[in-house]
Amino acid sequence: MAGVTLRGVTKRFAETVAVDHVDLDVEDGEFVAVLGPSGCGKTTLLRLIAGFDSPDAGEIALGARIVASGRDAVPPEDRRVGVVFQSYALWPHMDVARNVGYALEVARVAPAQRQLRIANALTLVGLDDYAHRHPNELSGGQRQRVALARCLAMSPELLLLDEPLANLDAHLRAAMIEEFRAAHARTGITTIYITHDQAEAMALATRVVVMAAGRIVQSAPPAILYREPANAMVGRFIGRGAILPARLLRIDSRGGGKIEALGRHARVRVAGGASIGAVELCLRPEDLSLTTRDDPRAIAARIHRRLYRGGFHELEISPLADTALRLRLDTRDDIAEGAQVGVRILDGWALPA
Repeated sequence: MAGVTLRGVTKRFAETVAVDHVDLDVEDGEFVAVLGPSGCGKTTLLRLIAGFDSPDAGEIALGARIVASGRDAVPPEDRRVGVVFQSYALWPHMDVARNVGYALEVARVAPAQRQLRIANALTLVGLDDYAHRHPNELSGGQRQRVALARCLAMSPELLLLDEPLANLDAHLRAAMIEEFRAAHARTGITTIYITHDQAEAMALATRVVVMAAGRIVQSAPPAILYREPANAMVGRFIGRGAILPARLLRIDSRGGGKIEALGRHARVRVAGGASIGAVELCLRPEDLSLTTRDDPRAIAARIHRRLYRGGFHELEISPLADTALRLRLDTRDDIAEGAQVGVRILDGWALPA
């Protein structure tokens, strides 16, 4: 296995800067998810690491070996990198075992060693009993596991996964998340997982890297990313967050402070760099609660939309003081759309404005 190091990596397509001076360190054996909206540069980053594209500037190293520096690059087939894409790219006329072992066959691995590596790879993904089936006899999740086994059979030092669950339904995605977690636990292969789905990233990775406009805007464990976003973009993108203007009135020695937002005071957590005065307040659904309208701490609001999520209702709420603002909270109470309610701020994350 090998870690990955990127220093000042930049990639342009005509006038578009797809990856912009990216620095990234992935430790040997780490599982990192790269998360971001469409067009943020995450798939280009994967292609640069795999060797399908070359950076215009910067350096990429796998372990101690530099594989790309400016226009000089080691070809993909010499990088010992396995890639799993959205499309399974399986040969329909080959059975599972032959699909898994075809690259080994091309590489002229001895037949006995080839069969052992095919068998081990199929065991890793739980497909021992499917070796002689053809792709059209498999479910979508099973085909994706064949694609993963094909990579594992090559004994890569690094595994790259590019939106591998995008073509699966919700049930199969949940099952495959467990498969990827289990495969990483068994192999310890350094893994970079590209996705636009934050639920996948948070469930799988030990660290999540958020990209926007070709740059890395935050890199942190999932819990830190969720509770302490680095800026308003991350706050909005992760976890149904809402960002609203507020004033920080006081900071205490324990990393908390007192804010004023929508005409009410509340205690929140305060990011480093925030100072007394204008701040941006990130609120998650669990940071808010319904209360009576006559509660002196209540923000007067109206239920703009109600969605039943199975066991609870997700409410989208518009404060009467700022009807363009949308806050979200979850409740088991069945409250009609259009109803006026009181809302309290229980917690939040104050960011520099």
